[in-house]
Amino acid sequence: MSNTAPSHGRFTGMKAVFKREFKGYFSSPLGYIFIVIFLVTSGWLTLSRDFGRFLELRQASLDPFFTYIPWVFVILVPAVAMRLWAEERKTGTVELLFTLPVTLEASYLGKFLAGWSFLAFSLLLSAPLVWQVERLGNPDWGVILTGYLGCLLLAGVYLAIGMLFSALTQNQVVAFILGTAASVVFLIVGLPETLEGIGRWFGGYAEQVMASLSMADHFATMTRGLLELGSLVFFFAFTAGWLICGMLALDRTKAA
Repeated sequence: MSNTAPSHGRFTGMKAVFKREFKGYFSSPLGYIFIVIFLVTSGWLTLSRDFGRFLELRQASLDPFFTYIPWVFVILVPAVAMRLWAEERKTGTVELLFTLPVTLEASYLGKFLAGWSFLAFSLLLSAPLVWQVERLGNPDWGVILTGYLGCLLLAGVYLAIGMLFSALTQNQVVAFILGTAASVVFLIVGLPETLEGIGRWFGGYAEQVMASLSMADHFATMTRGLLELGSLVFFFAFTAGWLICGMLALDRTKAA
């Protein structure tokens, strides 16, 4: 990445970028449309007799909700990420942004944190499900809290992946398709069926390696109420890796 900014000013302007981007989600109908789609889709999958069967099971647990959240996010989060840089590149405002007294790192992380906060706000609006669980009995609040934390960390990974592809193209549709495809790959690689196939074709060691890279496995660990250091490190390291790749891609654009 470019070294034109002094080390002590790497994140200069990040707060301003964050405020602008976060307000932007609520200054147009798109942010509200996303929230409605998220709540309707996740709610339907949780309550449906064909999927989560939450009402039929009548258990003081959010397992049906957590089961389908990765598949809801794998579509909706890239939709949030696709415009973050692709739109800037298409309109040419990315060049203008590079001339402002805002570092590349501050711009990138400001946009990421704004998107992540918007996703966290959307998750917060699913609170009526938590209230319903509390009415059904005595839920394990530790499991619910770690489950929601897992949802937030998973959303962060998907957002970081989507932002990389948004930074690589001017076309939002292309960014969405590539971001979704990459997210799906890292989600399904940890499914039992996938791991079994990998073990059969490439051996047990390859199966163990792929299992360690499974977002589904680390997420499932947290939805069981287990707050393991390995899972936290995985999510933070994975998110940081994709963010760094995205900043490197933008830095090449800036240099060009």
